[in-house]
Amino acid sequence: MSHLVGRQPLSLPVLRRIAADGIPLSLDPACIPGLQAAVAAIEQIVDAGAPAYGINTGFGKLAQTKIERSELEHLQENLVLSHAAGVGPPLTDDAVRLTIALKVASLARGRSGVRPEVIDALLALYNQRRYPHIPSKGSVGASGDLAPLAHLAMALMPMRFAPKEGLALLNGTQVSTGLALKGLFAIENVFAAALAAGALSVDAAMGSDTPFDDRIHELRGHAGQRDTAAAYRALLAGSEIRASHLMGDDRVQDPYSLRCQPQVMGACLDAMRNAAETLRIEANGVSDNPLVFAETREVLSGGNFHAEPVALAADALALACAEIGALAERRIALLIDGAISRLPPFIVEHGGLNSGFMVAQVTAAALASENKALAHPASVDSLPTSANQEDHVSMATFAARRLADMADNSAGIIAIELLAAAQGVDFRRPRRTSPALQQVHAEVRSEVPFYDRDRHFAPDIEAIKAMVLAGRFNRHAGTLLPSGG
Repeated sequence: MSHLVGRQPLSLPVLRRIAADGIPLSLDPACIPGLQAAVAAIEQIVDAGAPAYGINTGFGKLAQTKIERSELEHLQENLVLSHAAGVGPPLTDDAVRLTIALKVASLARGRSGVRPEVIDALLALYNQRRYPHIPSKGSVGASGDLAPLAHLAMALMPMRFAPKEGLALLNGTQVSTGLALKGLFAIENVFAAALAAGALSVDAAMGSDTPFDDRIHELRGHAGQRDTAAAYRALLAGSEIRASHLMGDDRVQDPYSLRCQPQVMGACLDAMRNAAETLRIEANGVSDNPLVFAETREVLSGGNFHAEPVALAADALALACAEIGALAERRIALLIDGAISRLPPFIVEHGGLNSGFMVAQVTAAALASENKALAHPASVDSLPTSANQEDHVSMATFAARRLADMADNSAGIIAIELLAAAQGVDFRRPRRTSPALQQVHAEVRSEVPFYDRDRHFAPDIEAIKAMVLAGRFNRHAGTLLPSGG
């Protein structure tokens, strides 16, 4: 059964399914009267002959140029062709699915002046999985994602565009928002795996679960901090390793990378939740310009195409993603240091003959460092475009696009930590970790055996990284993930 788009807001779980599975979509029939009314309003404006931006005028700096009625279809065609100026590798299928779905949701609101046939054509592309080739580079996030959306619109050019329709397809933040949602979902997968890995590292290092006591976190009050502390308590409950630690360990406090996990991961969770809410709102908003108000026969010019909310949300996600990976890298460094973890050096027997996790930690450090560079806020930059008519832009498209690379980097770090922590827990036998973490350990060992001697390490990392990115550890986060995982 198709999911109806147009009247009911798209939820984050539905958007996650669109990205992952391409669930069938159809236009809510209740939207058709509003669409037809907006089209009628556009026709009346054309008949009246008064200048209306993008309907019978040029675009951007050329908005003062009046276009003759006989050229209005040609105007829309020229707009699409001239603006299809993107470069770079194409957007991935999941990003294109999200882009089309968001464009349909925006147009279906009846404020863009497009015919139902245009929306049906977009839905046909989506449901038939005929994804347009959309270059990933060339948008500054205002006026909308013009270049990439023009490449989407080109896939519809077997049909003729009526006045305003080409502009309505090009204006909007759907590419930036789709890329940011894709990044959010990937970072959620990384976050969940990092919770599991961090808890497993606590037991591998024979750390304390006292820092996760709710009384500590209640006094501070941050929701994300309390929620993640509860997740760590649930993951560590019933650990035999922890019970042995209570009987006699001379360490008073663990290093920050173990002890402060709720404070760091909780702050990341709060940032993710805030960004997710911004993206949910944007996914259901109308970011076209100008907007058609059929009830008063007005066409109002504004700036809903400016993707600043998306840019700031994407920058926040980038910071959270970088911190998730950076904290995990420090736990890997802790585990390979026998003086701190009290495990064999580099978590392998016969050190010297075997190097164990020595260079795996170097890889994690390289990935964490790369993320630090990528995390620089994109939203603080702006370059004027369109001969200074568009004199402040958001750079939201790059802000969102780089999230996939960052999530991939952090997934690699978490994969290495999961391998290292599983290795450390193996060295604690016959004492066993908690029932929940035994499941995490079993998931790792289902793909990668115990590291008894040096072997080709890269395939092991890639196997666990694929599990992280596929969301295989999401259930260990319970209900924490904004999209439900």
